Amino acid sequence: MRDVAKLAGVSQSTVSRILSQPASTSIPISDETYKRVYSAIEELGYQLNLAARSLRTQRTNMIAVMIADISNAFYHSITRTIQDIAAQRNYDVLIANTDHVYEYEKRFIQAMMRRPVDGVILVPYHLTFDEIDSFVERTGVAVAALARHLDHPLVDTVSADDGTATYEAVNWLIAQKGHRRIGFIGVSTAFMVGERRHQGYMRALAEAGLDAPPEYLERGDFTAESGARAMAALMALPEPPTAVFACNDIMAVGALNTALDLGLRVPQDVALVGFDNIPLAEQVRPRLTSVAQYPVDMGRELANLLFARIDGTTTQHQRLDIPCRLIERESA
Repeated sequence: MRDVAKLAGVSQSTVSRILSQPASTSIPISDETYKRVYSAIEELGYQLNLAARSLRTQRTNMIAVMIADISNAFYHSITRTIQDIAAQRNYDVLIANTDHVYEYEKRFIQAMMRRPVDGVILVPYHLTFDEIDSFVERTGVAVAALARHLDHPLVDTVSADDGTATYEAVNWLIAQKGHRRIGFIGVSTAFMVGERRHQGYMRALAEAGLDAPPEYLERGDFTAESGARAMAALMALPEPPTAVFACNDIMAVGALNTALDLGLRVPQDVALVGFDNIPLAEQVRPRLTSVAQYPVDMGRELANLLFARIDGTTTQHQRLDIPCRLIERESA
């Protein structure tokens, strides 16, 4: 910084103000001074030492985001929105992928204890309340989470009522489309999202007085391959379902491909509904009916909650709900 100041012909404090938060400084700095300083920075190849700066400011200007599946387009808009908001605040973003694996979630938490950041956004499928509580207590960092099941006084959450949305989608298949035999492609109930959506499915059937045969329930692992296997098993039954609800769009697309490969007409022979409304739902043919979540809104709220905690502008515990909506297309 001293070399930059010397080459630009300004004081070192002027360089410091320009490199820190120039827009907020109360001391006016001319455009010509900005140009001289940044020209000197470019000529010298200067890089701000954030590690040294953080010792003085107690800020790293870094947040970390733990997502469950980087290959799932649902998370693309969430992370992109978080990155955009962070960039506006001169923050860098570290993104980690867990593939829904408990050990990877724990590894992320341990890494954040070794590598200080100013805040963390979590999508926790396995981490327990006690594990998250211990992390908050030991690090003191701001935490926001995409998690309906988590209720921690120091962790702000954003979520969708996916159990109710599943109930409404299955009820729509019954009441509006006349289906009486409805299959379900879920995931392990060890995942709270799997349990909530399964309960929504069961509630809709029960209220309509319909049976839920065990053989109509298949479990996947969020992947297209598992959706394909599940659909093959359902369609091989002596009396297969006339409609299938899949817990996410990726499994639904796998199921759709299998139905078409079997020579079935969708939705005439079997109707299909997914969940998430990822861009792929619009691209497959027939286009996929899906329960829409709104990941851009989720990412924006997660980032805003996190930075409010980082800035200290709020200490009030917040739980925000983003409504879902069924998008009817050709598959059902």
